[in-house]
Amino acid sequence: MTLKKPTHPGEVLREDVIAKLGLTVKEAALQLGMSRPALSRVLNCRASISPNLALRLEQAGVSTADTWLALQLDYDLAVARQNPPPVVRTLLATAVSP
Repeated sequence: MTLKKPTHPGEVLREDVIAKLGLTVKEAALQLGMSRPALSRVLNCRASISPNLALRLEQAGVSTADTWLALQLDYDLAVARQNPPPVVRTLLATAVSP
């Protein structure tokens, strides 16, 4: 079964927030108190929503920081699961008993 990769939260922010408000990237970055290049990297899915940006979005009235970070975590896990699983050994077998 192939799982569908969730949408990058930067795309959600770009399409569902900034575009719908009619803001340019420069205007949104100014209102969020961050650089235009930093915001652009997120909006173009080349950078993650950081806890700092999530808090800025919450302060700006755009959902909660928890919601933005949950979206980012869901995306990151989906991407990680698309890679071959790493070879690991159980920790329980190597645990030393007292």
